[in-house]
Amino acid sequence: MPSPLADPVTLPCGLVFRNRLSKAAMAEALGGKSHSANETLTSAYVPWAKGGWGSILTGNVHVDVNHLGSPDDPALHTEYNGDPALVAQWKQYADACQEHGVPTLVQVCHPGRQSFRGAGTRGLFGQSVAPSAVPVKLGDGLFERLLATLLWNKPREMTKADIERVVRQFVDTARLMADAGFSGIELHGAHGYLIVRGFVLINWFFFVDQFLNPKTNIRTDEYGGTPEKRAKFVLDIIAEIRKVVPPKFAIGIKLNSADHSSATFEETMTQIKLLAEAGIDFLEISGGSYEDPKMMGISEPKSERTAAREAFFLEFAKTVRSRYPELVLMLTGGFRSRTGAESAVRDNACDLVGIGRPAAVDPHFAALLLDESVPEEKAVLPLKKAPTPWILRWIPLKIVGAGAETLYYASQIGRIAKGLATFAPGM
Repeated sequence: MPSPLADPVTLPCGLVFRNRLSKAAMAEALGGKSHSANETLTSAYVPWAKGGWGSILTGNVHVDVNHLGSPDDPALHTEYNGDPALVAQWKQYADACQEHGVPTLVQVCHPGRQSFRGAGTRGLFGQSVAPSAVPVKLGDGLFERLLATLLWNKPREMTKADIERVVRQFVDTARLMADAGFSGIELHGAHGYLIVRGFVLINWFFFVDQFLNPKTNIRTDEYGGTPEKRAKFVLDIIAEIRKVVPPKFAIGIKLNSADHSSATFEETMTQIKLLAEAGIDFLEISGGSYEDPKMMGISEPKSERTAAREAFFLEFAKTVRSRYPELVLMLTGGFRSRTGAESAVRDNACDLVGIGRPAAVDPHFAALLLDESVPEEKAVLPLKKAPTPWILRWIPLKIVGAGAETLYYASQIGRIAKGLATFAPGM
C-alpha cells in the first residue's frame, strides 16, 4: 500500500505541497553580523532542497533589526520600498531553497519583550517593546532574578502607533519575501529556545503569542481584555499581508500547545477559530511527541511532567482537528520514523508532518521515509539526548537541557552549510 506521506496537499490559497513531509523551522544562527540572507545561510538549504521534502520552512527572519532574538538572525533593516538590490539578495536564498521545486515558506517573527540586551541595533540599554510592560521572569530564585535583569530590561508597553508600526513591519517582510520568490510565510506564534552567544539558553515567546497570551497581554484597550481582542494584532497582520502578496502566497501560523494551559483552553480555541476565519492556509501545532519511542525500538523514560505535556499536545491537536476539520493542520514534535508519521496521518490528526531535528542530521530524511524499498524498521532516525556543554551544567535552570538541544542541532545546520558531515547525538 502506498504511503499516505506521499500524497500531495493543496492549501486554500492554491499552493501545492508535493507530499506531506515538511522540513520544520529550526534556528540556524547563520545570518551573521550583517543579519542578512548571506551565502552561508543559503548554502545550508541546498541539501534540503534535494531531500525529498514536500515543503520547507526556514528559520527565523525578524521584521525589525532593532529587536532580534539572536545576534545572528537575519532581519529586515528598514522600511521595504521595493529595493532591487535587497530583492536580489533574498532571491538567491529563495532560488536555492526552491531549485528543485520544493515550496519554501519563511518563518517571520519579532521577539517582543524577550529581545535581550545587545541583540539588535537598539543597543544594550534600548528598551524592548511588548503588549504590556510585563518583565521576563525566569524564576523566583536569586540567580534567576539576577540573570533576567542582566539579559533583559523591563519592556515598555506599546502605544497604538507602536503596534501599527510593527504590523507594517510584518507586512513589509512578507512583501519582500513574496517579491524574492518565496512561496509563503509562517507567522511564529510559539516559543523556542534562545541561544545567547552559544552559552546561555533561555526559554522565550515570540511577539504573536505575547499578544495572544493573557499572561503577557494585560491590556484593556482594543488589543486586550478578551480572547478576541488579544487576537486583533495577528488578525490585522494577516489581513494587511493579504492585500500586498500574490493570491497563491501562503500564510500560515505556528502555535505551541505548551504555551497554553487547560485553564485557557477554550480561549485558545476561540482564537484558532478567528485565525481559521481569517483565511490562514495552515496551522502548525508543536510542543509534544506523537510517537511512542517503543515503536522505534528504543527505551526513553519520561517524567510525569513530560508525559502530561505530550498528552496535552495530543488533546490540543485532536480538539483543533475535530472543531475545525477544514483547517490544514501540521503537527511538529518528536517524529522520528515512517511509522509515527504515517500513524498521525492515518489517525486524521494532521495533514502535514513537520520534522525538525532528524532533518538537521539527515537533510534527505524525507526521501528515506518515502522510499518504499526501505523496510519499516530502517525508515527511522532515533535520536539520543544532546549533550549539555560543560559550562551550562552549572546553570540551575530547568530549560538548559532543551536549550542544549537547540544549540546542538544549530551546530549541525552549520555543518550542513559548510558541506561537512553531520552527526546524531552520541555519535
